[in-house]
Amino acid sequence: MELKDKIVALEARLRNAMLNADIGELDALLADDLLFTNHLGQLQSKQDDIQAHRSGLLTISSLELADLTIKPLGDIAIVTVQADIQGTYAGQPANIVLRFTRIWAKQGDEFQVAAAHASALA
Repeated sequence: MELKDKIVALEARLRNAMLNADIGELDALLADDLLFTNHLGQLQSKQDDIQAHRSGLLTISSLELADLTIKPLGDIAIVTVQADIQGTYAGQPANIVLRFTRIWAKQGDEFQVAAAHASALA
């Protein structure tokens, strides 16, 4: 399977894991030493991200992706994607459109998200 096709499939798995708060799948797709800068400029770890889903702090009712771009570079791939997210954060409506940049890096035999950054779109 070509790297681009593999990353498209991984991005679909990640979307579904986020939408369904699938902790096992998130654990498999996110690198243990993940560096994630959220749209507020806060640095979050894999455990921070997973805990937000596990605890119900973050719930996603709709997640529509658009404008997916994948740039393969050897054992990594850089992805940009626009995400229209509908849901709640701490019980309050949290509807936002974000642009994510993710770095998928080969970890053993599998690719995982090693770094990510989110920016809010106006």
